[in-house]
Amino acid sequence: MTAAPPRTHYRATFTVLAAATAAYALLQSLVIPVLPTIEAGLHTSQNTVTWVLTAYLLSASICTPIMGRLGDMWGKERMLVVALVALTLGSVLAALTGSIVIMIVARVIQGIGGGVLPLSFGIIRDEFPVQKVAGAVGVIAALAAAGAGLGIVLAGPIVEALNYHWLFWIPAIMLAGATVAAKLIVPESPVRTAGRISWPAAVLLSGWLVTLLVPISEAPTWGWGSARVLGLLAVAVVLAAAWVVVESRSAHPLIDMRMMRIPVVWTTNLVALLFGIGMYATFAFLPEFLQTPKSAGYGFGLSITLSGLILLPSSVAMFIVGIASGRLTSRFGAKLVLVAGAFISIVTFALLTFAHGKEWEILLAMVLQGVGFGMAFAAMSNLVVQGVPPQQTGVASGMNANIRTIGGSIGAAVMSSIVTSTTGIGGLPRESGYTHGFGLLTLATIAAAACAMLVPAARHTLSGSPQAEKEMLHVQEEMPHAELGLLAGGTLAGDEAELNEAGMK
Repeated sequence: MTAAPPRTHYRATFTVLAAATAAYALLQSLVIPVLPTIEAGLHTSQNTVTWVLTAYLLSASICTPIMGRLGDMWGKERMLVVALVALTLGSVLAALTGSIVIMIVARVIQGIGGGVLPLSFGIIRDEFPVQKVAGAVGVIAALAAAGAGLGIVLAGPIVEALNYHWLFWIPAIMLAGATVAAKLIVPESPVRTAGRISWPAAVLLSGWLVTLLVPISEAPTWGWGSARVLGLLAVAVVLAAAWVVVESRSAHPLIDMRMMRIPVVWTTNLVALLFGIGMYATFAFLPEFLQTPKSAGYGFGLSITLSGLILLPSSVAMFIVGIASGRLTSRFGAKLVLVAGAFISIVTFALLTFAHGKEWEILLAMVLQGVGFGMAFAAMSNLVVQGVPPQQTGVASGMNANIRTIGGSIGAAVMSSIVTSTTGIGGLPRESGYTHGFGLLTLATIAAAACAMLVPAARHTLSGSPQAEKEMLHVQEEMPHAELGLLAGGTLAGDEAELNEAGMK
């Protein structure tokens, strides 16, 4: 009997996943502070240039769960390479183009890379020793959040020292290296899910996400009560209902509705939605607040670079907390870490609402945001990874990241409507607009804390996740016998792989 070839050491795999996640996270936010610069460079309008961000969010929202599902079926390492290739090609295309149309197409291609996060979580669960999973998942989650914040910080210096094309060249170089390393170093998944893609479900998923996110993104311009916004939102509701029906009846669902009904999954997803509202709105509008000239009666008149540096403590704190999250989760449990992170985040937005007249107050809020968000994001990722069977890790993590993105789109759009609802000196928003907007984010975070307390406490187990399987017993009678066989086979394959690895060690 031939012995199985030795697998790559998990630390080498983690290095590749961390580099890929960091580059992906930077691409999420690098363009946000410099959209006016891109608008001037590509000779387009303000309304059109916002699609540089919107197109990316739409594409990532659609592709993230699909890539997670494909990784569960065809192999996570294989699909990770595909995601990184798409990110690299999209970045190179964006860096070279002088056309707004090609720029938007490039951003759509980059959105395919949204699968990096769920695929990374799945690979960690497949490859890492059980006691290392929580810590590794926490660091990757923190890197994703901190990297998005770091993009806000780096955008100004990159544009001032070079030009906006380097907002894409720098990630492209990082991604090219990560792609090669992923192909050579990351081992292929031992855990697979048999089946095929349900294309009607994929079309319906794409349809309701587009008809939801487009009107939300454009509502500040079109008006929340406009026929276009209300009509598209109504279509989104109809398509989402049809999607749920199709997925529930499919023998090979794209996203298993039984999985989505697991208590730890749906409650964590609800918390992710509410946290997304706060995170994206902060990254989008706090720099604008800081850059507002003092002549408006508020603000600090900072440059793009300096306003980004004010946000830097948030990213640093997120990363530090991410490194410590494994120990925190092991000692206190992921649920308690999530609840604590939510309550710390409430203080963040309360400060931004009532105490934003001095720079040190903003800095304090950013440190607290980094701690709170870092704890919450790491805990949410661990709850999802621990709460589902191994063969569903990719799609479950993808939907959690996807729902956070949807929350971010809602938060940014609502914040924009509130901030711009009244204007003062020189057509600038009044301070009350920011105060009311940050107040709304405080309420959203309070709701997130309340929902976090509803999340069932996850018991850390071997990768077969008996907790998730126990929670799914009540729906197994509805499942075809063949599907039950696949579920059991996938779980046994995961356990066998771990036992083999333990024996080799």
